[in-house]
Amino acid sequence: MSELDDQIKEEIAANKIIIYGKGTKEAPQCGFTVETIQFFNKYGYPFEVVNALQDPEKREALTKMTNWPTLPKVFIDGKFYGDTDILDEMESKGEVEPLLKAAFGDQ
Repeated sequence: MSELDDQIKEEIAANKIIIYGKGTKEAPQCGFTVETIQFFNKYGYPFEVVNALQDPEKREALTKMTNWPTLPKVFIDGKFYGDTDILDEMESKGEVEPLLKAAFGDQ
């Protein structure tokens, strides 16, 4: 396992919700990252956005780790969930809010 893999695992462990996207939370650089930020903003839980665009090695490591070629890549409570296509589908089934409540210890 590389130092980069360890760094990614530490970032995932340190954040209940982490989005590896294009740009930052304050300055997203693609529509899909904007959409993902808006998705999580409506739930009100803290989340982190890591700009994978500026680090091609990290982006490649994340692709290998997740077997998911595109950004953004969303992790909730340490588990990879894909992007908003997956999350929108989960939300329509009522699965997102209970997942977030469990991750943050809400009842």
